[in-house]
Amino acid sequence: MELDELLATMPFAVKSGIELVSATPGEVVGRLAWSEDLTTADHIMHGGALTTLADSVGAVSAFLNIPSGAARVTTASNAVYARQVRRGIVTAAARPLHVGRKTILVSIDLTDDDGRLVSQVTQSHAVVGDSGF
Repeated sequence: MELDELLATMPFAVKSGIELVSATPGEVVGRLAWSEDLTTADHIMHGGALTTLADSVGAVSAFLNIPSGAARVTTASNAVYARQVRRGIVTAAARPLHVGRKTILVSIDLTDDDGRLVSQVTQSHAVVGDSGF
């Protein structure tokens, strides 16, 4: 599946301005540019925008690791925020930590233009359908 096709399966991610840079079962990279529309007080990028980026690349990572005929659903997501973003582009890199028959665990690192950690997110996904529950 092409990057644009993967992203199109998530209309909210498209509407939010997320871009997929690359996507393989081993790593999914996406990015989101700072804009005034995505900020909270003092022009800081909203945590919800950062979470949307992390959730989107995490979902693609899990999707690329499920068996044929199965689906996946996020069951938990935990974010830790390390710094504020006031400009530039946030890049998210999602990597599977565990790919099992019924669960997938994904780690997502969000970094700023200077490569500094903005947020670290860990997600669990349930595999559902033919090969899962």
